[in-house]
Amino acid sequence: MKKFLALILVLITIGFLSYFAFIYYVPVSEGIRSGELIRLSHKGVVIKTWEGELSQGISGAQIFKFSVLDSDKEVIEKMKDLQGQYVKLTYVEKYRTFVWWGETRYFITSIQKEKSPFDQR
Repeated sequence: MKKFLALILVLITIGFLSYFAFIYYVPVSEGIRSGELIRLSHKGVVIKTWEGELSQGISGAQIFKFSVLDSDKEVIEKMKDLQGQYVKLTYVEKYRTFVWWGETRYFITSIQKEKSPFDQR
């Protein structure tokens, strides 16, 4: 009976670790989005995460919400500098998220300043 319970416990542990590894390492999609960076905030009461929004339309009707991992310090600093400007974001989409990662399934991996198609100077 003890061997059976130990086997069940090992299988549950392996299942949990496999699930976590799948969520952490396997992306659903990867892509690039361009728009005006309209918000970046460090929010949360107990666990603080970086959350932002990218406006992809003239009227702001298309808003792309995203998260940035705390470990991506360079990306966070670039976003602070490029706030309110037209940018190109590279992201990965995960199957799920964890509370300590952020609110969305979209995680920004890099940011570049872009020329706005609406700027006709």
